[in-house]
Amino acid sequence: MEYRFLGSSGLKVSALSFGSWVTFGDQMDVEPAYECMKTAFDAGVNFFDNAEAYAMGQSEIIMGKVLKKAGWKRSDLVLSTKIFWGGEGPNDRGLSRKHIFEGANAALQRLDVDYVDLIFCHRPDIDTPIEETVWAMNLILQQGKALYWGTSEWSAAQIRRAYDFARREHLIPPTMEQPQYHMFHRDRVEGEYAPLYDEIGLGTTIWSPLASGLLTGKYNDGIPDDSRLALPNYEWLRKMFETEETAQRIEKIKQLMPVADELGCTMAQLAIAWCLTNEDISTVILGASRAAQVTENLQALEIAPQLDGEVQERIEEILGNRPAEEQNWRGM
Repeated sequence: MEYRFLGSSGLKVSALSFGSWVTFGDQMDVEPAYECMKTAFDAGVNFFDNAEAYAMGQSEIIMGKVLKKAGWKRSDLVLSTKIFWGGEGPNDRGLSRKHIFEGANAALQRLDVDYVDLIFCHRPDIDTPIEETVWAMNLILQQGKALYWGTSEWSAAQIRRAYDFARREHLIPPTMEQPQYHMFHRDRVEGEYAPLYDEIGLGTTIWSPLASGLLTGKYNDGIPDDSRLALPNYEWLRKMFETEETAQRIEKIKQLMPVADELGCTMAQLAIAWCLTNEDISTVILGASRAAQVTENLQALEIAPQLDGEVQERIEEILGNRPAEEQNWRGM
């Protein structure tokens, strides 16, 4: 396993990490969750991602039970939660001081831990002043309930405003952002956030490297009956896969598959490895419903060094983007 610093902080996270979105509580209970997390941990994964919104808190409960069952040293783990959607009450959502305080405490109870390493503002809250949110996050860190705080899907301007306010008021600024990032969703990570990596030392814990499974290639010929898109609660995701844009992306995936074949890997491994080559990515969050999927996806670490300039240029040509040499690649 490769370990990378989370932005300019001194915290090291595994280059590949494991998240529980859409799986824990929706597709799997404690035992399969344990098998997935154990497979990841045994391979060197130290970062496990969660959120109060995932399965309405059940995801954190399941992860907490897995941690207790596994008995791993707490110091060997980097755990996270994200705060925004905590319930249906008038103060159970958003980034007010009240919800951040109560949401953090509830998450710790569900995870059955004394603190999380990372706590994220799951989305920007247009109804709460950023200054209030920064003060609240600073309080959570000062109380030892979390060690670092960050954002998820905030604009660069919002992150910068929070950072500048924190510095001015001698508070702890945000350390990391959790954005979506994959071959078809790149502008924010590669463009909008670009100044923040050097100027404020922003780290990134990217989600959906496989574009909700699209980049595995398993949807090239339609939606399989055993996929998550066939589940009753995921009609919203299925609709996203039935657009003309998705059809165009599938055609590009079909062109990318020979590249994966030549490298001796799966399409999923190629897509994950591609994310790893971006030097501004601190960790790539993987999701899986079976331990075998975890094992397969972790092998992307072995593929990433093979993505040299020539391979990157082929990928960019297929994707229809700018030449690879113009981008900020790690050059593995």
